[in-house]
Amino acid sequence: MSAESRAHALQIFRAALRAADAHAAVTRNLKWRGDALQIGEQAVAVTHASRIIVVGAGKAGGAMAQAVEQALGTRVSGGLVSVKEGHGAPTRVIEICEASHPLPDERTLANGRAIIERVRGLNEDDVVLCLISGGGSALMEALGEGLSLDQLRVLTRKLMHAGANIVELNCVRKHLSLIKGGQLARWAQPATTCALILSDVVGDDLSSIASGPTAPDPTTFLDALDLIERCGLRSDAESASIQAVLTYLQRGARGELPETPKPDDALFARVHNFIIGSNALALNAMAHEASMLGYASQIVSTTMDGEARDVGCDIARFVRARNGSHQCLLWGGETTVTVNGHGRGGRNQELALAAAMELDGAQNTILLSAATDGGDGSSDAAGAIADGDTLRRTRALGLDAQQSIAQNDSHYFFAALGDQVITGPTLTNVNDVVIALIQ
Repeated sequence: MSAESRAHALQIFRAALRAADAHAAVTRNLKWRGDALQIGEQAVAVTHASRIIVVGAGKAGGAMAQAVEQALGTRVSGGLVSVKEGHGAPTRVIEICEASHPLPDERTLANGRAIIERVRGLNEDDVVLCLISGGGSALMEALGEGLSLDQLRVLTRKLMHAGANIVELNCVRKHLSLIKGGQLARWAQPATTCALILSDVVGDDLSSIASGPTAPDPTTFLDALDLIERCGLRSDAESASIQAVLTYLQRGARGELPETPKPDDALFARVHNFIIGSNALALNAMAHEASMLGYASQIVSTTMDGEARDVGCDIARFVRARNGSHQCLLWGGETTVTVNGHGRGGRNQELALAAAMELDGAQNTILLSAATDGGDGSSDAAGAIADGDTLRRTRALGLDAQQSIAQNDSHYFFAALGDQVITGPTLTNVNDVVIALIQ
């Protein structure tokens, strides 16, 4: 790949990160207007007696909390936001607590319980500002009675390895939880709840982002049971954890446990959800950057999903079939990986590896696939860059692309070439992006 093509791909990717900057997104959308909070186009009345409590969860939570304190100053009464380990930020009165991601740990449960305590007992003059971003599902939890962290971790791992997408995974998690699926808003009533949301879900479905703690939940206990069966876990008789989860969900399906609040629930009359950052905004920023570099840019899809290796092949074939030159083609969304091997990597590097196999020998084409949060699966890279020369270079190193993808070992494959995209934690998350440049 040419040095210029690589530099251009990285420059276009950085435009996505700027557009998804969590601190800037809050600053743009949250203002103090006399006796009201101005959130986007909505004014929320605040009295002198009102308490403003800030809670939330997600990888961008620290930066978002900082921006809230700068925007509202001493009017913030306090709060707690749960963030991924290493993603903290200094704040004045909002407590920033770390937890594990993508699998929850004991801190996840402690943070979830603490958040519930922060919003319980408020009155109708009070306002809860809820800061939600990608990763929130794993970082804030309060489990139903009788359920354990180990059971949740086993189920989450098995569903992820079975290829369940984020919407499917969150359907199950909402029905094991006392805080997800609109239930945080239930705890906060009769206060007014306003959620500032950075979307990491294809299509920006409010009920799926961080498992929708402030949004109505259209799914049911029966839906969760059906998903477990489709993933082949219902017959997992060797796992006591799966059986305990099934027993809990079956109790809910029989009506022995309360369902998550649905769209017609009266509590949502005092709940306002605002999308302040999304994959679509990041794609538009990349298209503009590419145009400034002289490329004819096109957003091919904002709903990229499916198995990473399949999507990588499809994108590479699409690119190879294009006529013309100096084009920038863009995709946004989030794929999944069904783990069958014992390697290290993530969906973006696996997508890039599959694309490299399909692009082998192609001239003047480069592809970058990366996560906007800076972390791709079990790797410390955000993603990788591939082109028509990738396989020739790895063969010279004695690497076998087919074996690497069979073992889900895309991390080592691209690390050996120096073709990983490494950003470190970006303190935001609006899904993944794919950039293809045709010179």
